[in-house]
Parts: sequence; structure tokens; C-alpha cells
Amino acid sequence: MPAPTLVSCLILGGGGHARVLIDCMRACGILESVAILDRDPDLWGQEMLTVPVLGGDELLGELAAQGATNFLVGLGGTGDNRPRRQLFELGLSHGLAPMNVIHPSAVCSPWAKLGNGSVVLPKAVINAGALLGDNVIVNTGAIVEHDCEIGNHAHVATGASLCSTVKVGIGAHIGAGATVRQLISIGEGAIVGAGAVVVKDVDPWTVVVGVPAHS
Repeated sequence: MPAPTLVSCLILGGGGHARVLIDCMRACGILESVAILDRDPDLWGQEMLTVPVLGGDELLGELAAQGATNFLVGLGGTGDNRPRRQLFELGLSHGLAPMNVIHPSAVCSPWAKLGNGSVVLPKAVINAGALLGDNVIVNTGAIVEHDCEIGNHAHVATGASLCSTVKVGIGAHIGAGATVRQLISIGEGAIVGAGAVVVKDVDPWTVVVGVPAHS
């Protein structure tokens, strides 16, 4: 399928999270010259909330040569954030720059630091001294308190709360409505289940659930 011109930003992956990104970009006034790439041929040639799905990953090089400069990862996370990481690295490998999208209703302290490709969705709060890595999602209504550190490719899901000075490892997933007590460390690739209350450190690549959270 030939790639059209005048596309400046690409969303990689056309799932439900992509629709959320589109809506967020619209709210930010930056929904211009945007297109989606997805590996599912059934989506090619369709539109998602007015944004065209051009084709698969094979168009990345052509679109970059035609002037595309930015990208976002359109996959959310249901636990395993490695596919999100792969798409992020794919965008970088074609010379595209990951862009940040922060919904106007989110509260993001000017003393927080966000990495590249960060997505902060409606009503989320990121307080002073928080440090987010690259390709991080802070989902709708989530709270990241002061001095938290969130590793690359991690996802803080809807309504989750990180109390102060929590460390979240690379690619970890904090489930919807979970609460993590202050000074806790969540290891790389770990999954905290929805609604869990975490009161002790979580080892890398483990899953914890419940109140209090346990493996």
C-alpha cells in the first residue's frame, strides 16, 4: 500500500490505547498530520477516530523519508510491557523522535521530569520531584507522588496510586486501582495486580495480588 505524504506523527499500534491517544492529542490541539501503523491487515485503509491506518511497520522507513518526525506507541499494557518496548525501539531505529502527550486535565508539576514518549492521561497527577523514564504511561486518574522514580516502558494503570519515593522498575505494570506504600521498590518486569495494596518490595518478574499484596 503506498504511503501518503504530509504525515508528521505516527502512532505505532492501533488498539484501544491508540484511540485514547488520539482523543488526548485532540484535547491538546495537536491532532494534525497523524497516522497509525498496525500489523493487522484488517485495519489497513480504515480510520480510527478520523485518523487513517496506513498499513504495517514496513511503511516506517518510507514515511520517515517523506518527512515523518515523531511517533507514539499505541499499545497499552495488560501486564507484559515488552511489546510496547519493542515498538518504541522500532520507532527510534527509524530516526523518529518519541513525543510526549499530557492531557490538559492532568496535573504535572514543573519540578517533575518526564522522559521521552511519556503519556499522561486525564486527571492523572505527577507531583514534584517525580522522575519518569521513556515510554511511560500514567493512565487516567493515576497518582505519582513526590520523588517517585518510574523506569522506562512502565505502566501505572487507571486509578493506581504511588505514594512518595516509590521506585518502579523497567517495564513493570502497576494494575488499576493498586496502591503502593511509600519507599517501596517494584522490580523490573513485575506485575502488581488490580486493587492490590503493596506494603513490601516486589522482586523483578514476579506477580503480586491482594491486600496486602502477595505472590
